[in-house]
Amino acid sequence: MNRLMPAAIAELIGTFALTFVGAGAIIMTGGENLVAIALAHGLILGVAITATMHISGGQINPAVSIALCAIGKQSPMQTVVFIAAQVIGAVVGAGVLRYAMEGGLADQTRLGATLGSFTIGEKPLIGPAFVLETVGTFLLMFAVIGTAVDSRGVGKGPMVGGFGIGLTLTAVILFIGPATGASVNPARSFGPALIGGHWDAHWLYWVAPIIGATLAALVWQYGIGLREEK
Repeated sequence: MNRLMPAAIAELIGTFALTFVGAGAIIMTGGENLVAIALAHGLILGVAITATMHISGGQINPAVSIALCAIGKQSPMQTVVFIAAQVIGAVVGAGVLRYAMEGGLADQTRLGATLGSFTIGEKPLIGPAFVLETVGTFLLMFAVIGTAVDSRGVGKGPMVGGFGIGLTLTAVILFIGPATGASVNPARSFGPALIGGHWDAHWLYWVAPIIGATLAALVWQYGIGLREEK
């Protein structure tokens, strides 16, 4: 357990950064500048993964952690510890952001809605939203496996994993952001939902990413072939 502590701290800080910067960009732009929002999320994720990859693997996403556990890349205990750290990081990130913005750039209602409510138009459309979040996370996890897990892709460039994964998140947000918020990360959804008090279809933002990430990991392992480091 003691050996997990530095990795858990890295996961906590990485998820804090993703939530604080990503949600902060939404607030600062009033949710109107999709390019800025996508870049903020993608850039901070790329940097966070690069900074923590050699400590914890730079997972920063419960769906990624569960998918890696599903294909035997880490133990259930490590997965539970990492998810707890990620969720705490996201809650703290959302909490600090709310404190910093409340009474200034955003009132309480707007802050909560910006951080925690992902809908399509006036009402959540569960079917399309589920598909989009599942596919978006599948693509994100596919990039994770290909650039940061499979030994054929790891180390082929200077921290290429963080760069590739960050770009993938940017692309996913540019596509599905207007429809679902493009969380593709249960912790990123949970922290703002808890602080903002908006739980509309929240289960979807756990179930869909976990399914998408796990499918991507299984497809890579059994369809493409996951090469282990020797």
